[in-house]
Amino acid sequence: MSILYNITAGAPRKLLKPILYTTLANFAGIIPFALLVEAARLIFAPFVDPGTQLDTLRLWWVCGGMVASLVLLYLAEIPAYRSQFRGAYSAAAEGRARLAEHLRKLSLGFLNKRDPGDLANMIMGDFTLVEHGISHLVPQMIGALVMPVLALAGLSFLDWRMAAALFAAFPIAIVLVLLTSSIQRKLGASHMRAKLDAANRLQEYLNGIRVIKAYNLKGERFVRLEGAFKQLMKHSIRIEGLLGPIVLSAIACVRAGLTLMVITGVHLLLGGSLDLITFVTFLIIGSRIFDPLTTALVGYAEFRYHEQAGERIVQLLEEPVMQGERRPPEQHDVVWKDVSFGYMDKDVLKEVSVSMPSGSFTALVGPSGSGKSTMLRLIARFYDPDSGKILMGGQDMKKMEPEALLRKISMVFQDVYLFQDTIANNIRFGRNSASQREIEEAARKACSHDFIMKLPQGYDTMVGEGGSMLSGGEKQRISIARAILKDAPIVLLDEATASLDPENEKEIQMAIDQLVRGRTVIAIAHRLKTVKNADQIVVLDNGRIVEQGRHQELLALEGLYARMWKLQQETVGWRLSS
Repeated sequence: MSILYNITAGAPRKLLKPILYTTLANFAGIIPFALLVEAARLIFAPFVDPGTQLDTLRLWWVCGGMVASLVLLYLAEIPAYRSQFRGAYSAAAEGRARLAEHLRKLSLGFLNKRDPGDLANMIMGDFTLVEHGISHLVPQMIGALVMPVLALAGLSFLDWRMAAALFAAFPIAIVLVLLTSSIQRKLGASHMRAKLDAANRLQEYLNGIRVIKAYNLKGERFVRLEGAFKQLMKHSIRIEGLLGPIVLSAIACVRAGLTLMVITGVHLLLGGSLDLITFVTFLIIGSRIFDPLTTALVGYAEFRYHEQAGERIVQLLEEPVMQGERRPPEQHDVVWKDVSFGYMDKDVLKEVSVSMPSGSFTALVGPSGSGKSTMLRLIARFYDPDSGKILMGGQDMKKMEPEALLRKISMVFQDVYLFQDTIANNIRFGRNSASQREIEEAARKACSHDFIMKLPQGYDTMVGEGGSMLSGGEKQRISIARAILKDAPIVLLDEATASLDPENEKEIQMAIDQLVRGRTVIAIAHRLKTVKNADQIVVLDNGRIVEQGRHQELLALEGLYARMWKLQQETVGWRLSS
């Protein structure tokens, strides 16, 4: 049962209708064989008993029944076909959406451990295998097994000796396949790893294509990609070369039953203990009975491979999502109490304690790698602290429902990503119910309206994949407009002015100043002049808070902040020279 659960990616109910209708279609497929046996009996009756006349009327009825059975088979195949493919594609479509939704609820810590190419291949490639498993493999395999079982039961009533001879080698084929299941699984796992590695390397190649072009690294010289493709070729040949003989041996064992049956039939026929009609009946049915069994054996190896793809999906769906049931409070102060956090084995934040009052503007500054961005991600609950607590309104954020918490937070990232949609819809992500007027108002506050109106379709202009049609500063302003539109009580800014040209920086700073009023704002700043008016400035170094206060207070300390301020002031007038 777990195999069926895996091959359907956790939706075994999708197999009920395909299996039911396929089984009924296979029952309908038995009728022509039964009528064929009756026709053979009528034709051979005069030869067996010379005194018997050929019953032509009954033979015509049998022929009419054959025509009717073909019509019945056609009518039975229609719902079987539809249920197989509808079940397959609906299971894949619903499964992909379910998995994408599940990924959204996982912590970034888990997602960062997985290669993006791996996840993309799972959502598309593995679900394609699930589609094929539901539409082609499972119903056909079950149908292929039902028909021989019924044939064995029916033929046993005619002559159990002939039936036993016909299926004598079948158990050997089953044992052979089952004993090599572990080999099939190992080969399938290694082939799947090679396929995923090739997909990951291809993703890496495409993401880094600008670097490859800049340094004239031609495709054939990209060693990791080329090596991954060669490994995939090697494992593909290996799985076909090793599994092929196993499957062919099993098929040979099954088909050996026909030879045994003929030898047994001739022996019994010569001995007078078997009549000619029964022998002909076994020849007719025996010549066709092994075709579905061959199909089942060939499909079994593919079935196990598809089952492994479904198992990967099920394992990811079972990965626990971020927990929390409490509703966020109406108070929006953020308090850190001895918070420590690290990525893998690297400590990033160490016993951080700081209070960020509601409605205040807190700036985070410090050298690169000091933990500033990590603090924003912890506030947004992209991760949970390893130790300590982060409180909002006096309540532990770790116990809050993640979706409800994120509705309280607007974010502007340093690396802005825009979806392949219109500018208006990218801004509307801040609030789906926003009107066009509200979108334009948010764009004006973010100093985006003028450049948007100069575009060919204005707010209906497509931004391209990741916002490729816009400059870095334009993407940043769209992101700020999105945050303004959301109008959340907590605003997180990750160096929101980093990509802006000097002529727009003042206007953007004014827009950010508007966000401070009545909101809790936490901003990362590399340009210290943009946060000199902050209510408090928190200076981080090597994951610890080393200084804290207002601009003038920190200058008076003559510590790290004062040195950073002095250095930036000295570099203001720098120019490139030949």
